[in-house]
Amino acid sequence: MRYNQIKDLVEWAAGFHARMARQYSDAADNADDERLQMALTYLASRELKMKTGLEDLFHDGSDHSKVLETWFDESGEFPEPPELDLLAEQTVTGSIEDAMKTATTAHQRLQSMYEHRALRARIEPEAEFFDSLAVGHHAEIRHIVASMEELLGI
Repeated sequence: MRYNQIKDLVEWAAGFHARMARQYSDAADNADDERLQMALTYLASRELKMKTGLEDLFHDGSDHSKVLETWFDESGEFPEPPELDLLAEQTVTGSIEDAMKTATTAHQRLQSMYEHRALRARIEPEAEFFDSLAVGHHAEIRHIVASMEELLGI
């Protein structure tokens, strides 16, 4: 769809985090290695936290409605969601390193998407909104890497 409201993108992103949480949770249920199970459970909890954070934008009492209801024109698909949708459909298996790579890739692509939207913003509140989301994903990547390296004993 060419024209979207920011709230559409936020709802899509919350759904993406929910799908990733289910993916990690299902993988944790099937993991034989206890450390891998812990890593996947941790990643599922982080994704649920990100999902809840986005959903809270609609109900947190602050007035994000002006920004969330802003329309934007994207001549093609969003720059990242088709790739992210594919990532959310893949089964996470293997090792802690594989899980960390999947998680960091997803958050880097989300960060890129938000940075793209900030650059194309027509009003300052929209740019600030997407810049804030991009900064949050950058911090999330650092947090995930540090936690996964701790589990790996690095």
